[in-house]
Amino acid sequence: MTPFEAIAEPSRRAILDLLREGERPAGAIVSAVGLSQPGVSKQLKLLREAGLVSMRADGQRRLYRLEPGGLADLEAWLLPYRQFWARRLAALDDHLEREQ
Repeated sequence: MTPFEAIAEPSRRAILDLLREGERPAGAIVSAVGLSQPGVSKQLKLLREAGLVSMRADGQRRLYRLEPGGLADLEAWLLPYRQFWARRLAALDDHLEREQ
């Protein structure tokens, strides 16, 4: 699964949003996201396969966190669009300044 396919699903985006706040055990993700434990496990597996999330064992617990490397692919894809809009917004700002 690619990072783009991974972020297409709303529950996976909710998990990513939660992990932005920091590393979380699987149980806390289940409580916060509102999916069943098997549902969260499935989504976490897909996020790991896409390189967006990593897991580490801490005794019996499994702790999950964002993986910056996977997010870098998304950032690289978005960069030209950000530049496109930045130029357009700068031109609009210039136009509005001249009109005042």
